[in-house]
Amino acid sequence: MKLPLLFFLALAASGQTVSRPPAVPLVVHDPYFSIWAMTDRVTDQTTRHWTGTEQPLSGIIRIDGKPSRFLGNWRRAVDPMPQTNVLVTATTTTDTFADSGVLLKMEFVTPAIPGDLDLLSRPVTYVVFIVQSTDGHDHDVSLYFDAASQLAINQAGEDVTWARLKFGELNVLRAGSAAQKILGTSGDDLRINWGHLYLAVPPQAGAQVLATNQTTREMFAASGTWPENDSAEAPEQNARNQIVLAARFELGKVGAAGTSRHLMLAYDDLFSIQYFYRNLRPWWRRNGAGPAELLSASAREWPAISQRCQRFDRDLRTRLEGDGGKLYADIAILAYRQTLAAHKLVADLDGSPVYLSKENFSNGCIGTVDVTYPSAPFFLVFNAELLKAQVRPILDYAALPRWQWPFAPHDLGTYPLANGQVYGGGEKTEDRQMPVEESGNMLILAAAIAKADGNAEFSRKYWPVLTKWAEYLRSKGLDPENQLSTDDFAGHLAHNTNLSIKAILALGAYSRLAGQLGFKDIQSSYASLARKMAADWEKMAADGDHYRLAFDKPGTWSQKYNLVWDRLLALDLFSASISRSEMTFYLKSQQRYGLPLDNRKDYTKLDWTLWTASLAEKDSDFEAIVAPVHRFLNESPSRVPMTDWYWTADGKQARFQARSVVGGVLIKSLMRQWSPK
Repeated sequence: MKLPLLFFLALAASGQTVSRPPAVPLVVHDPYFSIWAMTDRVTDQTTRHWTGTEQPLSGIIRIDGKPSRFLGNWRRAVDPMPQTNVLVTATTTTDTFADSGVLLKMEFVTPAIPGDLDLLSRPVTYVVFIVQSTDGHDHDVSLYFDAASQLAINQAGEDVTWARLKFGELNVLRAGSAAQKILGTSGDDLRINWGHLYLAVPPQAGAQVLATNQTTREMFAASGTWPENDSAEAPEQNARNQIVLAARFELGKVGAAGTSRHLMLAYDDLFSIQYFYRNLRPWWRRNGAGPAELLSASAREWPAISQRCQRFDRDLRTRLEGDGGKLYADIAILAYRQTLAAHKLVADLDGSPVYLSKENFSNGCIGTVDVTYPSAPFFLVFNAELLKAQVRPILDYAALPRWQWPFAPHDLGTYPLANGQVYGGGEKTEDRQMPVEESGNMLILAAAIAKADGNAEFSRKYWPVLTKWAEYLRSKGLDPENQLSTDDFAGHLAHNTNLSIKAILALGAYSRLAGQLGFKDIQSSYASLARKMAADWEKMAADGDHYRLAFDKPGTWSQKYNLVWDRLLALDLFSASISRSEMTFYLKSQQRYGLPLDNRKDYTKLDWTLWTASLAEKDSDFEAIVAPVHRFLNESPSRVPMTDWYWTADGKQARFQARSVVGGVLIKSLMRQWSPK
């Protein structure tokens, strides 16, 4: 049964999230350690990896001997505990339940704070249980939670091993694949099958851990007991008898004052990325730390981390509402953990950070430039060092002799193997490349990094490469040939006006960088060129009350989302009248769930729509473009981690999900940050 919208509006008065998430983030760290609830209630369905494959987390509460299920769904399951609320903040998801005079809050806390790379990189989520009586009577309460070994394998049937460990006072269980083929597979619709899943419980009254099989859930539900010992042998390898890492908390009598318990779920992948044939460690492991150090530090620092996350979540919502209003804040907060979790932070051999995205449910590419470009506002708002850690690998790759083309690469490989471009023609041919797109993206990103840093020194080392791309855009950028753009699902398009905008702004960005680095002649030459091209663009693209999709196609239109960088970088190349007339046209062209990408089809891109909305000079116009996107998230029948490509008429997903590009919704906050007036 679909829950009424009022269910999700319960906390509106307190300024908290009001949207019904199409999927709820639970344990969300990177492209492999990423578990979601994809239904209204967390008891409606088994929890799943972002790809949709089942990765079960399960929970049971016993209140005065009566069992109820508060997480997951499995065969012969007990009745669910009524869920009364779900709240998603930047770092925390809280599910609230009430039954038999008892209130239960279950929190999944992932300390994903971009300004602290050490904390951000820890693959640890805290699962917190808060229980209190609401009817004036004490109640006897016990809790059960487990995580299945499916979290550590790619496909059902892979052999699993487990172990019980002791890290100081921590009781720890570990599970992983028996094969341990580290970095042995690459592709899109895959889960990890190397490294180990950990469940760790700090010392707490009435706490126990057990490695067992799924029948223990039924045993606990029926009698409140469980086996006296861990499973002595590996379980049969099928969906029912996978090993589970379980925790049990005997709370005793719980009154109005309440009580809480917590555990930690963690994943140590040992090696995370192959970067030009070098296997790199996750960032948190760069100084020799292992799971014992990871879990011990996480347990020790939990009180401070909890307070820090609460402050961060509260301050971020206040900021986002000030930047763009409540609906905007809802969208940005739902995009927050998803953006980070589509990346992996690793340490290069010299200790520098490398931060690479996975192009989820697109083609599985790693380090895709036109994925970094839309997500860049997120990192420019929160920590530009993370954007540098995405851009630097592309620049280093393009400087190698093996990259022979005069334009920028598209990607670094297929996740998690970053060994060279695989998209289109790879390194061998121009077929299905994105020459203007990626070259423009890289120049704009370099200028954005310079603005964030207050200087252009990041670009100095790469000036020959950046110059080569600027020269390519000088030749090809004003009226692009029949090329792909980032919206490659729409196919090749010649004379693309929005792509032309990108090229012109990229040349203006290159001019700005040249001036900052002291190359005054280059600055002057390219500034004049960019101004002339922008003036020519306006004449070539004009189509009455708006501007065309392609220079040679009258009667067409498209979102000119790339224009936003003219304002962000203060290049002032295009007349403000262009975005004004476009905005008026857009407001007349919207459908129920948003503004179509262009006139060809009714689908749109969520990230680009927010960029387009940010061109508005009036708050009311910005809000008018944002509101249908918010409605889409609240009503879409496609229950997946926020898709960025969907149909504006019915709200159905077109493709793509769980991608980092949704970080682009922070564009409005970046605009306020860089141009506060």
